[in-house]
Parts: sequence; structure tokens; C-alpha cells
Amino acid sequence: MSFIVYILECADKTYYVGCTNSLEKRLKEHNGSKMGAHYTKIRRPVKLIYKEQFKTLLEARGREAEIKSWKRKLKESLWK
Repeated sequence: MSFIVYILECADKTYYVGCTNSLEKRLKEHNGSKMGAHYTKIRRPVKLIYKEQFKTLLEARGREAEIKSWKRKLKESLWK
């Protein structure tokens, strides 16, 4: 099993950083389910703009925390 750290762009142009082992399922939850994070529920629709894959949950959670601590411009440097 692998784990994915991802960044979503919300309808209000803010970013959401998350971690999952099933990206397709999680994107559906963010965009249309009651299971999505509260942050994204009120900012739909969201679109995937970046992802990284990791072998362990520990690595993925560490990277998620790192990216969440960054300012917007540094996050954008990942894909721009």
C-alpha cells in the first residue's frame, strides 16, 4: 500500500493539503460527500493540483505537516 500527500485548490482559490491511501475516493469525498473535510465542504468544487506518493504513512504524514507549515508561494513552487 502507498500513501499520497495531495494539494487541492478550492473554489475560493485557497489550498487544502491532505493525505490518503485512496486518492480517487478521497477526491470524491471532498467534492460531493458528507465525508469530506469541513474546510473543503464549504469551498466546493475543489480540484487536484499536486500529489506525492510515499511508502509509509509516517513519511506521508511528515510531508503533509511540512507542506501545511509553508506559506502559499512555497506551496505553489511545487507545481509552478
